[in-house]
Amino acid sequence: MQTFEEALAGLLAGAKALTEVCSLPTLVTAGRVLARAQLAPLDSPPLDNSAMDGYAVAVADVRRLATPLPVAQRIAAGSVGVRLQPGTAARIFTGAPIPAGADAVVMQELCQHTAGEVLINHLPQAGEHIRRAGSDIATGSEILAAGQLLRPQDTALAASVGIACLPVFRRLRVAVFFTGDELRMPGEPLQAGTIYNANRFLLTALLERLGCEVRDHGQVADDLAATRQALRDAARDNDLILTSGGVSVGEEDHVRAAVEAEGRLETWKIAIKPGKPLAFGRVATAGRDVAFIGLPGNPVSSFVTFLMLVRPFLLKMQGVRRTAPQSYLLRADFDWLRPDARREFLRARNNAEGGVDLFPNQGSAVLTSAVWGDGLIDNPPQQAIRRGDMVRFVPFSELLA
Repeated sequence: MQTFEEALAGLLAGAKALTEVCSLPTLVTAGRVLARAQLAPLDSPPLDNSAMDGYAVAVADVRRLATPLPVAQRIAAGSVGVRLQPGTAARIFTGAPIPAGADAVVMQELCQHTAGEVLINHLPQAGEHIRRAGSDIATGSEILAAGQLLRPQDTALAASVGIACLPVFRRLRVAVFFTGDELRMPGEPLQAGTIYNANRFLLTALLERLGCEVRDHGQVADDLAATRQALRDAARDNDLILTSGGVSVGEEDHVRAAVEAEGRLETWKIAIKPGKPLAFGRVATAGRDVAFIGLPGNPVSSFVTFLMLVRPFLLKMQGVRRTAPQSYLLRADFDWLRPDARREFLRARNNAEGGVDLFPNQGSAVLTSAVWGDGLIDNPPQQAIRRGDMVRFVPFSELLA
């Protein structure tokens, strides 16, 4: 069996990044991957402006408390004042340009406004409450890096300097199908020996959450010829084939043999728990060489292997530069004294005391553990955990985006 590190390195080495780029309005690019770095076409803010509602003054005119100054003008955001004459003040509002001749803003709470004049009850310093032009972004500076998965704040930053469209990679096209004669869809009656197909819902949602275009090829019978045909169909005009089930060693598990017949298999068993039977290879058809990943059928195994192995593979194919999730060291508020020889990903969640609790049943078919938890403990092989030990915790919030 390959180690987790070996399997991940192999997957990432086999991830062929997209090259097709489209230009989209910045307003709709959140969740897409930026194809080219973006440089600021202007300073932000573009002019010196007020950080407060108050009064723009010249520091030289305010030498003592309760200095009276006539209010010579009113400057709101979106308007431009005239030069401030010596010995006067300008009523100014947040975001409004600082008039020439003023070098400070006194917040309105420190002033007393009377008819036609204002009493300044504060001794201002030069530059006080003034946001300088270019203090946030300088013209020509890089504001967004290539390969960045765009978040709402990223698109807002681009908009703040007037970038109306952004170059992004096209969406990754992923074909999915599911093997198992025992599978039924919700709404269908269950006969003896049948179960509902949870993985169809799980994987579709995970793929869509990562911005993929999902093409569902449905359920495939436990039959070698049918599985081979499904692979050929899924390979047409898709970037990746993702399946669930049929990758183990049972007599009715045909995915491995089908992939070897239609292409090649590069990875099969991985020393992790849950999720040992994971297949990675390529399917060749009509002159195309399409990546293939076969996940185990147990829903928690499918969930964990997707998050820890498929997710970084997909991100790299989409052009994302940073694929590793952020993890944190947290205190274990439990004992785990019979560790596995494989690397374990344990379903857990934060508690109110700053530690992490473990779901009591870590079985690979116990989907409630993934719903109850808010992350995974990444536990090395044969590593016992005792209450009070520090463990590495990967939150789902890092893995589901």
